[in-house]
Amino acid sequence: MSDGSAVLGLDVGGTTTKALLVATDGRVVHEERRATVPAADPVDGLVAELDRLTVLAAGHGLTVVGAGVVTPGLIEEATGTVRYASNLGWRDLPLRAALQARAGVPVTTGHDVRAAGLAEQLLGAAHGVDDVLLVTIGTGIAAALVSGGRPLAGGTGAAGEIGHAPVRPGGEPCPCGQRGCLEVYASGAGVARRYEARAGQARSAAGVVGRLDEDPVAREVWADATSALADALVTATLLLDPSVVVLGGGLTAAAADLLDPVRAGLAAGLTWRPAPPVHLTRLGSLAGSLGAAAMAMTHVGRSADLAGWRAVPAR
Repeated sequence: MSDGSAVLGLDVGGTTTKALLVATDGRVVHEERRATVPAADPVDGLVAELDRLTVLAAGHGLTVVGAGVVTPGLIEEATGTVRYASNLGWRDLPLRAALQARAGVPVTTGHDVRAAGLAEQLLGAAHGVDDVLLVTIGTGIAAALVSGGRPLAGGTGAAGEIGHAPVRPGGEPCPCGQRGCLEVYASGAGVARRYEARAGQARSAAGVVGRLDEDPVAREVWADATSALADALVTATLLLDPSVVVLGGGLTAAAADLLDPVRAGLAAGLTWRPAPPVHLTRLGSLAGSLGAAAMAMTHVGRSADLAGWRAVPAR
């Protein structure tokens, strides 16, 4: 039962910011999505957003006791400094310190995909599992790694950049400067680009999936995508030995058209050991903001209350 307190979870993306107001008993009281508006001072914009949501919470009879803000990019976990976030235009931004100094509530920060992994472990498809690989497949591809119940950030905060693992050595060029990266073949942007190059017609990744029954080019591009993803998961499985693999991000809307060939490819690539189960996200696009809210609970010393949280339907 709620004691009248709540936390905020903000998932700041290059185009959209998702926000949740969550009572400390786990009830999602308010959810919204707003365009991410570039600002001369991004901290000012985020502080204004936190202030606005705090006022909104008061209208629901709730007092905000903490907030979690998660972003993409290369993040120095110890200090909360965003070293580089290309789609936000941020470099060496001391985000956590700045928010803690200027926001009206206690704030913690983190990486969006690692926050999504935390949420899937707490509430979603990896509930109760201590060794998890979450791969989010959208415009780009990134992963969250949980080992022994602890998220792995890596020595530079860049753990999980599976989208830039070369799965086709010497293959097609990637904007990162390498060739054959997973993102080139299996991301939403990669699927759309490769279809247009072959068919001479622009389609979104969802549009490509929608033509699998009738379009041989769509089938070829999609087969390349799922094969590349399965190969990346083979390597990740051999390195990390996850108990479960969770696929998240926009391309999970493909459902069985994604899941079935990836499961088959992963099993085929692991000849001497069983493949871990592969599931689609249960939290959908809320995973990052739910993870941010859970981080806020821990930050304000209320991690024990997370045991009472329950999953919400996927969006």
